[in-house]
Amino acid sequence: MQAMVMMRGLVRRFGSTVAVDELTLSVQPGEVFGLLGRNGAGKSTVIKILTTLLPPSEGVAQVAGFDVVSEPAAVRRVIGYVPQALSADGELTGYENLLVFAKLFDVPRRQREARIRESLQSMGLSEAADRLVKSYSGGMIRRLEIAQSTLHRPQVLFLDEPTVGLDPLARHAVWEQVERLQAQYRSTILVTTHYMDEADRLCDRVALLHRGRLAALGTPADLKAESGPDATLEDVFARYTADSMEQTERYVDVSRTRTVTQRVG
Repeated sequence: MQAMVMMRGLVRRFGSTVAVDELTLSVQPGEVFGLLGRNGAGKSTVIKILTTLLPPSEGVAQVAGFDVVSEPAAVRRVIGYVPQALSADGELTGYENLLVFAKLFDVPRRQREARIRESLQSMGLSEAADRLVKSYSGGMIRRLEIAQSTLHRPQVLFLDEPTVGLDPLARHAVWEQVERLQAQYRSTILVTTHYMDEADRLCDRVALLHRGRLAALGTPADLKAESGPDATLEDVFARYTADSMEQTERYVDVSRTRTVTQRVG
């Protein structure tokens, strides 16, 4: 089975800084795949390369069989992308935002109305369709952005920190929509997140990046099992992404705190 996303020896440099370092990964059709790592680990850089927004310095990357360097237009036709930055226009209604995207992605004219209404309903936005987006809550905006990115039925959907800044209820609403997309359309979804509960719930497999390199790869369950009895994905994250000096400093800080506590206790 051909991978829907393939990276081989992927490198991206910014001057003397190596943001992505010899990364080799593949994502299978219908898989929800998580990219985890600390700030600066290279997650968003990888997403930008795969969505053709940033060329690699070295290596090969393909999406749905298309090369991101030599076939960028073909890649853009088969993907959806929800960036961290706001992508909905607050001066337009929810319906108008979707209409703009339907035209941009060449959704056939006779299918536009039905797809827009279906997307609004599936994202729980039908009643807000004629309201200006600037009146929406953060969770509603995120659901609208996911609707925008999936109007053209993309083969691969990229979500870069899809729930950052959202309250718990809004986060759960977004999770439910991602799960629905994967179940209904068998979409291949690549998501970056700092929330380990989010990755644990949504992802079939995760890759942990550390300083641009692949530190660990596997299912959340397998990675937790390898990290010890009762380990959480947060434990896995700490194991593979912490620097030795930071681990030492953390131990020292804890030791000092406990010593002080004992003295005043």
